[in-house]
Amino acid sequence: MIHHGFEKTNDITNFADAFVRPLHLPFPIVLSYIAAYSEIVGSWLLILGLATRFGSIAILGTMSVAIYHAIITSGFNIYLLELVALYFAAAFSITLLGPGKFSADYLIKEILFTNFDLNSIFNNSNNVKAKSSSVVKTPKSSNQKKSFDFPFSSFLSS
Repeated sequence: MIHHGFEKTNDITNFADAFVRPLHLPFPIVLSYIAAYSEIVGSWLLILGLATRFGSIAILGTMSVAIYHAIITSGFNIYLLELVALYFAAAFSITLLGPGKFSADYLIKEILFTNFDLNSIFNNSNNVKAKSSSVVKTPKSSNQKKSFDFPFSSFLSS
């Protein structure tokens, strides 16, 4: 997406003439800059994991207009819609699911609103023990069922 945004800024009037004016939208140059910088800034926000929902909404808006433009100008041409629909689906998923535990948003939330403990972030909540030194580990008996935790399952959502 960053590459697409920089391509738009290289020749903004050509992008405005080719993509914004056919849709009869007002202020085509201004809207072209908004589209370009929403792709650039939104992509960087997603990469950094900072304000991820804001970044994904910026990309989602641009991809919505791109899908509309592709349908209006070329109909339901799958070759034109495929990449745009993938970008739209990815941004929509991130908007709904949120950033997850590998993001700066999650770390900021943990630091500001909870007692920050680096071990509790990277361990499953089932495996985190009390922090006192008086905790005694008891061996599991052989007849107990062992639970299986899918690897990285705690990282999927915040």
